Amino acid sequence: MSELTLTKTRFFEGVWEGVLRDRAPGAGDPSIKVMYGDRALDGIKLSKEGETGTWQVRFRIPPALLSEGSHTIVFTDAGNGDVLESFSLMAGEALGDDIRTEVDLLRAELDLLKRAFRSHCREAG
Repeated sequence: MSELTLTKTRFFEGVWEGVLRDRAPGAGDPSIKVMYGDRALDGIKLSKEGETGTWQVRFRIPPALLSEGSHTIVFTDAGNGDVLESFSLMAGEALGDDIRTEVDLLRAELDLLKRAFRSHCREAG
């Protein structure tokens, strides 16, 4: 089991950010990999925080991954391969049948119906 824990803090403007903590500090700087399928991605940045054993993690999503379908990014401990964190990106036509898309559409239609009903009640009252 990895001595590292990675916690997401935010995902903003194409940059995933998190905090990496080492439960056994003093063994040197940690090494983590970002994987997409069986391919390692470049661009992960670790910055030492004030606390011993704590680092700020930043990873800019490569534009090539912003395409149709579902894409999962996995952060692993480079030493033993343990999964520390993961997240998914979903975009495009492939999501047309996704339940979340359907719920968003239903919410929009419900908002239209509520406005029409309120307008009708004002006119009738």
